[in-house]
Amino acid sequence: MRQRDCTTDESLMREAVVEARRAGACAEVPVGAVVALDGVIVGQGRNRPIHSLDPTAHAEIEALRAAARAVGNYRLTGATIYVTVEPCLMCAGAIVHARIDRLVYGTRELKSGAVQSVMQVLDSPLLNHRVEVVGGVLEGECRELLREFFAKRRSRAEVIG
Repeated sequence: MRQRDCTTDESLMREAVVEARRAGACAEVPVGAVVALDGVIVGQGRNRPIHSLDPTAHAEIEALRAAARAVGNYRLTGATIYVTVEPCLMCAGAIVHARIDRLVYGTRELKSGAVQSVMQVLDSPLLNHRVEVVGGVLEGECRELLREFFAKRRSRAEVIG
């Protein structure tokens, strides 16, 4: 648990970007997340499905797990999750189950984004919990992380191919 008091969406998203860069440095898709409660980071995570051999090891899931351990409760009422990329269906569901109050994300995920791009899961009237959504925080920086990662991956594939 990081004891830094970051009070703005941008400063907390910058912490998620740090996690995304760590994921990218390990050849994972560069997505990072932090969970904050009252402006204090209580959980952080980055994509790790390749290295952990775990398809659920997305940044959001890692951050939610860490936050739940830190606060001693799987319900994270009052918390905000900051993630560099719009969550997928699995992560959006976990955000609802954790009772996160706010989701702040950087850039849209046009292929699998389940919050605004491909699906709008959090808007479903069937859910028993509502999550406030703020998109586009540090959008350019978050999008550029992905663009650079996939450009490098494509150029390596061309060299090998």
